Amino acid sequence: QEQVVEYGGGLVQPGGSLNLSCVASGFSIKDYALYWYRQRPGQERELVAIFTSLGDNIIKLESVRDRFAISRVNADNTVYLHMNKVKSEDTGVYYCNAVRRTWPIKDYWGQGTQVTVSP
Repeated sequence: QEQVVEYGGGLVQPGGSLNLSCVASGFSIKDYALYWYRQRPGQERELVAIFTSLGDNIIKLESVRDRFAISRVNADNTVYLHMNKVKSEDTGVYYCNAVRRTWPIKDYWGQGTQVTVSP
């Protein structure tokens, strides 16, 4: 079965760190762009970070640009979101998205992992 599954969410104190992982199975992520999105309570889903298939990694969300990082290990079929100095406003559900834009076009979403930042 082709899917991506997120891991690593949980409760973290403000100022702490959390590492999310997204593991793909049933396909190789080598030719995929990998995205992390988040949806905060009562808000629209927003794009946090991108790691392209060509090796470019971009933190798209300005509010986390100096605190979060994205990485990928193709050999492990995994993309990571490294969250540092977290704030209460980082609370939300974090989603992984894997997209292949060459034929055959594919688009996979994970079920999301809850991150709660609270004392």
